Amino acid sequence: MNNTGTQFIRVMCQADIDAVLLIERVSFNTPWQREHFEHEIAATHSFPFVMEQNGKVVGYICLMSLFEEAQILDIAVDPGMRGEGVARMLMDYAISFVREKGAEFLALEVRSSNISAVNLYDSCGFVTTGLRQKYYDGKDDALLMEKVLK
Repeated sequence: MNNTGTQFIRVMCQADIDAVLLIERVSFNTPWQREHFEHEIAATHSFPFVMEQNGKVVGYICLMSLFEEAQILDIAVDPGMRGEGVARMLMDYAISFVREKGAEFLALEVRSSNISAVNLYDSCGFVTTGLRQKYYDGKDDALLMEKVLK
């Protein structure tokens, strides 16, 4: 667990889902539903984490890790906390976590128009490996990005 004063990253639990859903719904056009997060909490190869600050969930990340492959399935930050380094701390935590699990690479998909997210992933060492045209809502392209962890 990363601790910075009253800010820390921990495993997501059922009690976090309402707070996570509030962030999810303001962050995405097609947000995950409660059942998605419940599944992530229960699934063997899923690893959902939240960042808590002063008793409040301010961001989260959901990972899948199986053998040499890991994937970021979902990540979002409370709009009031964007630009404060929360996403970077979640990414750094995720990279360390899946590396310790034995993953050799970490993959993700991101909306090509989400420049701040693309820049974050670039700064974390991810490279674009592909493109899914009109993947989001039949309009926006998805960039496929990957980071080699070896």
